[in-house]
Amino acid sequence: MMQQNVTFDGLGIAPKILELLDRMKFTTPTPIQLKAIPVANEGQDVIGVAQTGTGKTLAFAIPVIQRIARTDGCCLILTPTRELALQVNEVFQQIVPLFGIKTAVIIGGESMHLQLKALKKDPRVLVATPGRLADHLKRRTVRLSGVDVLILDEADRMLDMGFRPQIEQILKYVPKSRQTMLFSATIPGGVVQIASAHMKLPVHIEVAPSGTAPERIIQELFIVKKFSKKQLLDKLLKQYHGPVLIFSRTKFGARKITRFLREMNHRAAEIHSDRTQAQRREALEGFKRGKYRILVATDIASRGIDVVGIEVVINFDLPDDTENYVHRIGRTGRAGHVGRAISLATPEQGAEIKNIERLIKTDLPVAELPDFPREKLIPFLRSHSNSPPPRRSRGRRPTGGRRRPRPGRSKSRW
Repeated sequence: MMQQNVTFDGLGIAPKILELLDRMKFTTPTPIQLKAIPVANEGQDVIGVAQTGTGKTLAFAIPVIQRIARTDGCCLILTPTRELALQVNEVFQQIVPLFGIKTAVIIGGESMHLQLKALKKDPRVLVATPGRLADHLKRRTVRLSGVDVLILDEADRMLDMGFRPQIEQILKYVPKSRQTMLFSATIPGGVVQIASAHMKLPVHIEVAPSGTAPERIIQELFIVKKFSKKQLLDKLLKQYHGPVLIFSRTKFGARKITRFLREMNHRAAEIHSDRTQAQRREALEGFKRGKYRILVATDIASRGIDVVGIEVVINFDLPDDTENYVHRIGRTGRAGHVGRAISLATPEQGAEIKNIERLIKTDLPVAELPDFPREKLIPFLRSHSNSPPPRRSRGRRPTGGRRRPRPGRSKSRW
């Protein structure tokens, strides 16, 4: 338990940033911030493991900004999704104006021309998704030789999405004499391999066991027949009146759920890989502003939605990857708030439920409503396997055409 009198004052943070944190009402550092900021300020490589929603972005943003302000260096931040890249950039934008530092976001689904213009403005913080950055490298429109701080944010998710080839390619262009920090909620074997190959004696900071669900989230499980899930969803949405985030396993399912919700006169939007970047941005911003009470998403958004005040997360479908359960429910109960996570399972999903319970090291409390009698799980339907086979995404591959713009001469350090 963190002591109440612990503040940001003793962590080696510049006075200008401390004043800003006071104005933002940030008075007490989270456990990951308390442990990671002093180590990162010393220039050491860091592997930070913490539950989602515990302030990991600020834990690396403050040391990064202080370092590049002092050394005139550059920072590259890799994130798995466009939404998370924009979220990380928002955190940096709260601090960098104090030091006259510019940022740029390089993500898929947005104009390459506008990104080239942003690069010419000499940003010193580049937030990117691996696929689009690899595309820029292929076109020779970006250089990484000036990077002296590299951040791998949610690296396990990047591997899940099939980005390892792009990450390995990008790392070839980044100087070896750099500081590297890796932050995530889980550290599977693939991430350990990257850390071993590309980090220098990293300090391992783990403020909660990998895969642990946040303590302030009330978890419930409903076991119903598949044909009853929509009716149960409608019943639950009448029970809760705040912002709701619903997760679907597929983009086709997300579209169907959104259509059903709108037919029931709910204000709902959807966010998944079939939506354009403009549509995804509008849905997320509309959800934040209250235009939409319900946001329906696939796992592409499980770590890219940073909205304080989500009352309940509903897993309409259980995730393909068991570890995504923790990231999904971590969208509620953020910044110290109490949250609620409800999962809908069918009787045939006994093995998947058991895998989730094994991951979070606790049993999911089973709930029921009068009109929806509790069904019995079939626990050993997939006893031959520890988990359902994950449906791996191919990720974003470089898609550069034959024509490559000439590198030209530019003042941009990228």
